[in-house]
Order: sequence, then structure tokens, then C-alpha cells
Amino acid sequence: MKNNEFNGYCICVHCGKRSVHIKGKPCREVICKKCGKKMLRENSFHHQLYLQKKGGLKKNENSHTN
Repeated sequence: MKNNEFNGYCICVHCGKRSVHIKGKPCREVICKKCGKKMLRENSFHHQLYLQKKGGLKKNENSHTN
């Protein structure tokens, strides 16, 4: 994989497993190889919502802007 092809990580919020995001395949379609649950894009909107709900982040903390 070339450095310019790196496109972040998919993360399993259930077990913490991280895997390299494959361009063109949404993380929500990737199944965690460790626990079998669906993954989220690390630092995505839905990942941020999950962290807020679990108490891991305060609102607007560590949010990214495009």
C-alpha cells in the first residue's frame, strides 16, 4: 500500500479491534474478525456519537472539520 492510499481505520467499538480502511468499502459493511460485529469508521460522525453516548467524549471534543 502506498502512503497516499492510506485512508484511515475501521474500528470495532465492541472489542477495540482496528483494521485499515479499504477504499470503496464502507466500514459499516466490514465485519470484525475478532468478535463478528459491524465496524465503524474511526473518528467518523457515528463513532463520535457512540463515544458521546458511552461517556467517552464531551460534545465537540475531538471533532474534525472538513
